[in-house]
Amino acid sequence: MSSLDTNPPNAPIHVSTHGTDWLWAVFALMTVAMLGMFVMTHMRPRGTRFFHNIALIILTVSAIAYFAMASDLGATPIQTEFRASGARQIWYVRYIQWFINFPLLLVLILTTTGLAMSDILQTAFFAWVVVVTGLVGALTSTSYKWGFYVFGLYALFHIWTMLWAHGHRTIFNAGAGMRTGYGRGAGWVTFITLLYPICWACSEGGNVISVTSEMVWYGILDLLLGPIFLYYFIWSLRAVDYAAFGLQSLKYTDTTYGSAYGAAAGPGVVAPTTRAKEAEATGVGHAGVVPGAAPGIVPVGPTTGAAV
Repeated sequence: MSSLDTNPPNAPIHVSTHGTDWLWAVFALMTVAMLGMFVMTHMRPRGTRFFHNIALIILTVSAIAYFAMASDLGATPIQTEFRASGARQIWYVRYIQWFINFPLLLVLILTTTGLAMSDILQTAFFAWVVVVTGLVGALTSTSYKWGFYVFGLYALFHIWTMLWAHGHRTIFNAGAGMRTGYGRGAGWVTFITLLYPICWACSEGGNVISVTSEMVWYGILDLLLGPIFLYYFIWSLRAVDYAAFGLQSLKYTDTTYGSAYGAAAGPGVVAPTTRAKEAEATGVGHAGVVPGAAPGIVPVGPTTGAAV
């Protein structure tokens, strides 16, 4: 029994039974990749899961999105502009998937470079521009959709510029060898993202190909940019020192105070438990103020400069 029998299509131009079969296959691959990444993530020590966690989020969102599309859910009918007359299924659930995944994918890649966080966040913003303009254009039944298409291409060009003109020129804290791996990854992402607007123009935009062909095309691209790329990316970082990326502020610290707190806080900072013990021994109040000292002044140790 096909999912089309349970959830009938809501437009004359809709996905076929073979199309839903393909979507179920992609959903299965996404789910297996998600479970595998879940296991790999929890095999890593705490504090070294940043890239694994992002990959896990991307794969989880993709699995959910493909479950919805395979079930013939998450689409709305929109009148076509060209070729066959009638309404075509536009899959907004796919754009929700991209809205979450595309910025995360760029953050995953650009974090390995020496780009400033503001540049990385700006690139993530333009990823949202690409997805939102694509969605609004797909939901527009007139020729004005191509205006949104142009805005999306502009945003995509900006992303490519950040990947190559800026990201590739930075100093890679993880070592010169990381530059080569980044170049291959950035090239792969650039090539695959170049194919997405072509598919959009042939499907949601120009109504040139069928909905089933659209599903096959987008499904292949999502697999290439999802499980295949993510597993290659995570594998390529297996021997890289995690601390070299400068992500100390994102590392795991124990919820209990003590040595873990002091190690995470850095030199010159004393854990609260240590501070309390010293206060008891020296007569300093728990607020860190010596009787008679000016308010807000914390005494400093004679040799280390650490607060006592």
